[in-house]
Parts: sequence; C-alpha cells; structure tokens
Amino acid sequence: MNDLKRFKLFDSHFHIIDSNYPLISNNGYIPDSFSVHDYQERTKKYNIVGGAVVSGSFQAFNQDYLLDALKKLGPTFVGVTQLPATVSDDKLIALNEAGVRAIRFNLKRGGSENIDNLERFSMHVYDVVGWHCELYIDSKEIPSLYKILIKLPSVSIDHLGLSKTGLKYLFKLVEHGVIIKATGFGRIDFNAKKAIQEIISINSNSLIFGTDLPSTRAEKIYTDEDFFAVIDAIGEDMARKVFYENAIDFYNPIKNFK
Repeated sequence: MNDLKRFKLFDSHFHIIDSNYPLISNNGYIPDSFSVHDYQERTKKYNIVGGAVVSGSFQAFNQDYLLDALKKLGPTFVGVTQLPATVSDDKLIALNEAGVRAIRFNLKRGGSENIDNLERFSMHVYDVVGWHCELYIDSKEIPSLYKILIKLPSVSIDHLGLSKTGLKYLFKLVEHGVIIKATGFGRIDFNAKKAIQEIISINSNSLIFGTDLPSTRAEKIYTDEDFFAVIDAIGEDMARKVFYENAIDFYNPIKNFK
C-alpha cells in the first residue's frame, strides 16, 4: 500500500521558485528557493510522469523562470501562468508552443490580472490557444462569480476551494464539470477525505491531484500522507483516475501522451 511508485502521477500543482529570476514581495513575503532539482529530489520516490508548474503571486507576470523550468522538466510538464489582459495573441501562441496550458487568476494573494477581466480574458485566451483558467479562490466567494464560471469553457479551482463555508458552492460547480484540485491540504479548514469523496460522487472526472510543493505559506506542508489519504478516501482504481487520467485529459501536455 505504501509504495509511492505504484501509481502514475501527473502532479497537477506545484511551484518552481528560482532565485535567478525576479521574485516580487507579496504582503512582505518572498519564498525560499525551490529549484527544478529540489522538486525532482523531493519527488524521486514517486512515479512522476508529468505535471503543471504553477506561477505564484510572487512571480506576477514573469515568464522567464517558467519557460526555463519547462525546458528542464521536459515535454510532459506544462505551465500555468499569469498574464495581463493586454497580452498579444502572438505571445499567447509562443507560450503555448513552449508548453503553457492555462492562465491563473489569484484572488487569494494577487499578482495576477484583475478579476473584472475574468470572463472576457478567459474567453479570448481559450479562443486563441485553447487554455483553461485556474482560480486560487476561497469557495465562499464563488457565488459572486458563479454565473461567469459556469459559462467559461474550461475552469479549475485550486486547493479544494480552501474553506468549509463555501463547499456547497464548490460542489455546485462540480455538477457543471469544473475541475477541482485536491491540493494544499495544509491550507484548508475541513476534512479533505470527505470533500474528495463528495466530489467523486458528483463527477468522477472533476478531481485531479497535486503536491502543492513546496507548500509556500501553508499552515502544514505537503507530506506523502496526503497522497495516501486520497487512496484511502476513494480506493485504488479511482485514485489512479485522479492521480493521472483526469489530469492528462485536462492539461493535454503532449499529443498521444499515455
């Protein structure tokens, strides 16, 4: 049971923090370095077959660190970036060719485009390069955006929506096919296993898993027990779907990647 390599994992949410590239203080916080090498060392006991490098608030609109990380990690890894709404179509196309697959709106920490541009910008990005949008949002804020979110062609929510208060709204989004990331268990204020079970019962295609390494500013950092907690919650067959199949379908890192 406790063999990490038994399950293929597409790590759908982690950060690379490279001090060779600009880092922007966010509410007085600048994270410690967490290089590609650091990530690979931390996950070497896993059967990592790809993943999504997610831009943090402290990286704002910088793309250089992300492109460098994707080159080092290889073609089965993709990028989730933050961009201004003024970005050109040529820039979007170039980033897509480099492996970027999503745009992020960080409502929790900032550093991204204003949420007022969520609908227009997300629709445009999807039309040009087919990217989905990812939201770092407290689920209690979902009602104010609900009508927009269910209209968007492809959306994901980070860290199980963070708060127990908004779980019922999160589950409503699952009914509409919104992807939920089972990530950041050290950030949430509720039982992760129960939430995971409920999401799977509503739509088994809507859940994906990520390590959230290096767990910047989380109350509790990621441990291997978070991985096993998913297996305990939904069983091995469904865990394989959550760890790998759903994420591959969502991110499409390279054609015919299996």
